[in-house]
Amino acid sequence: MFLQKVEKFFFDDTYYVNSNFFYIRIYRWNPYLNLKPWFNIFPLKLKNLKQIMVLDLLFFIKNNYDSTLTFRRSCREGICGSCSMNINGVNSLACLKNFNPKISQFLTIYPLPHMLILKDLICDLTNFYNQYRLIKPWLIRKKKSNNIHLRVNKEEILQSKIDRFVLDGLYECILCACCSASCPSYWWNYDKYLGPAILLQTYKWLIDSRDSEQKVRINFLNNSMRISKCHGITNCTKVCPKNLNPAQIINFLKYFSKI
Repeated sequence: MFLQKVEKFFFDDTYYVNSNFFYIRIYRWNPYLNLKPWFNIFPLKLKNLKQIMVLDLLFFIKNNYDSTLTFRRSCREGICGSCSMNINGVNSLACLKNFNPKISQFLTIYPLPHMLILKDLICDLTNFYNQYRLIKPWLIRKKKSNNIHLRVNKEEILQSKIDRFVLDGLYECILCACCSASCPSYWWNYDKYLGPAILLQTYKWLIDSRDSEQKVRINFLNNSMRISKCHGITNCTKVCPKNLNPAQIINFLKYFSKI
């Protein structure tokens, strides 16, 4: 029921190896097989289409070639962040990435780099989400000593248009982990350094006018490894599928942590 049907008329059924075909090379690994990781190569030929989404290609291969191919997917519109993977050497979302066989005849798909692999293109994001939990990604309100806090907890927390405008470029993050998986500092210090995605989320809660625990959040960042391991390589900004700028946000956090 979770398989998305891709119409077969997108592709040509004459399976001959020639220059008219394009080739998809997919990283494969199955923990239940006593085998080293391998690549599967699938030759395909589009019918009268200039380009197609990478996720549609994966659906077609899973439905018609190999049903054991495993990958995450959900919304197909770049909202959930489930289908993050490395496509031709660049971390991206398969549902937003176009492939044009007239430009390139080869397409190589890996899971996100330097992540633990569960199977094929699926990464283990347990550490990533544990780090997200550490920053307390929710509004923290101070409780009053009198009975006013009972009323405050039930009422809407208003925010001005200017305060809301400050959050633009932050709330759009969908936690796809493309930026964190492209960061060399996160590769080698994933257990200590929070990474671009989590730090961007931290900044979002830090500057939210409705939150009242800015000092607590800043004190959490005052650690030798949680934020200082960023060396400004800006890989995170280059690969972000939502066109955000985590590198700039980390510089802001470094400034706030020194105040």
